[in-house]
Amino acid sequence: MDIRLFYRRKRQDLHVREIPSESEYSEVESNASEELDTEKDIQDGEDEEEDSGQEDYPSVENYTTQTPRWKTSHTTASSVHPQWTSIPQPPATRMFWSHSSRIAQVADVMPLARWEAIKKCLRFNDNSGQSTRDMPNYDELYKIRPLLDHILPKLKDLPMQETLCVDEQMVPFKGKNGIPHNLEVYVGKAVHPPELPDVGASGNVVLRLAEPIPKNKNFKVFFDNWFTSVPLMLVLAQQGIHCVGMVHLNRLPGSSMVKDEDLKRSGRGSFQEKKACVGVTELYAVKWYDNRSVTLLSTYVGAQPVSQVDRWDKRQKKIIKVPRPAIVSTYNQHMGGVDLLDSLIALYHTNIRSKKWYHRLVFHMIDLVVVTCGLIYRRDCADNGMTGSDHMRLYAFKSQIAHSLCKYQKDGRKRGRLSGGMSQQYEEKRKKQGPTAPIPNQDIRLDKTSHWPMMSEKKVDG
Repeated sequence: MDIRLFYRRKRQDLHVREIPSESEYSEVESNASEELDTEKDIQDGEDEEEDSGQEDYPSVENYTTQTPRWKTSHTTASSVHPQWTSIPQPPATRMFWSHSSRIAQVADVMPLARWEAIKKCLRFNDNSGQSTRDMPNYDELYKIRPLLDHILPKLKDLPMQETLCVDEQMVPFKGKNGIPHNLEVYVGKAVHPPELPDVGASGNVVLRLAEPIPKNKNFKVFFDNWFTSVPLMLVLAQQGIHCVGMVHLNRLPGSSMVKDEDLKRSGRGSFQEKKACVGVTELYAVKWYDNRSVTLLSTYVGAQPVSQVDRWDKRQKKIIKVPRPAIVSTYNQHMGGVDLLDSLIALYHTNIRSKKWYHRLVFHMIDLVVVTCGLIYRRDCADNGMTGSDHMRLYAFKSQIAHSLCKYQKDGRKRGRLSGGMSQQYEEKRKKQGPTAPIPNQDIRLDKTSHWPMMSEKKVDG
């Protein structure tokens, strides 16, 4: 008996979600490198950039000099459109160009080698002008500061709804309608504007984010117990902004709320309310017991009116009615529930790996802007009386944006023309079968590119 039979490994076939072999990558890279080295590919779109009307930003060629391994290629804003990469989700970016898992909408835009060269040299600020950590004007977000300065004014100009909320996340925002109006990237100790009062580190975040909110217009802000404090509530009340938030009991000085054990003995739905008046501002503190006790603080709503909510009782094996104070109902309506913006971003997020920390923030900002546009589109559809079934789904919305960016004002590839006999047969077949290609969206149809008739002096007989 050959003992080697016991150690013979079973051959495994390559699956789609596994990393392709090096031979596939080398073949793709060799073809892609040839396209990258051509002068036509490097300077594509150079003439179109002069009168494009886009905002002026530092040239990408300045950044390639800081990475001397890569040769300079002329890259414009119309050359890089990562939206297609957020809809399909392969485990590795290179699989968009792989033979076994190639996605034409991405691979046809540019070669793999050029994409990797662009990502390697991708910068959003000039590194030569960055201050060192020991300098007083050092900026933690210097590498993405131009992008933040461009996005934040646009978010602040969006029309606001009456109810707004603040929350913390890894990449922050949580809300019921999902449309962000301001954001702040946490980089450690922040510089608080001197014109704003100091209400503690967490409360100062709310004051900075609430600066764009119009004063004395009865706007309402909701936040959780990490932010809530009595000084924050009083400052917002002076600005004419109502607020509701969950609160820790140690942030309610001088209040003696009933113990959790006493509320539990009273049964589910029991609560205690206390009121206080600080100057001209009334504060309502309500402690409510459901499965556990929660305490909320507000400047405009208290426990009344009390509503009834359905809860499942394990002992009785049935649904029972549980009293719920008005402050809890209001908080759950505008703060609780699905984290809409973050969940929509997670559905089709741009999954591009990078060793540079700011790339992750930049790609998230792009996803945030696109999802925000989709939410505004959904809100406009609802305002115009359109039902939910008539709304464009998020993946279709992102696909149209990606398709428009890749095709807008760009000549289509010409494959030659058919001979006379074949052309007639093709025309007869086309009339029977209908259009052979999907109709492009309105942005591409009306971009005034490659749609004009050719003028000729040749006369047609007949």
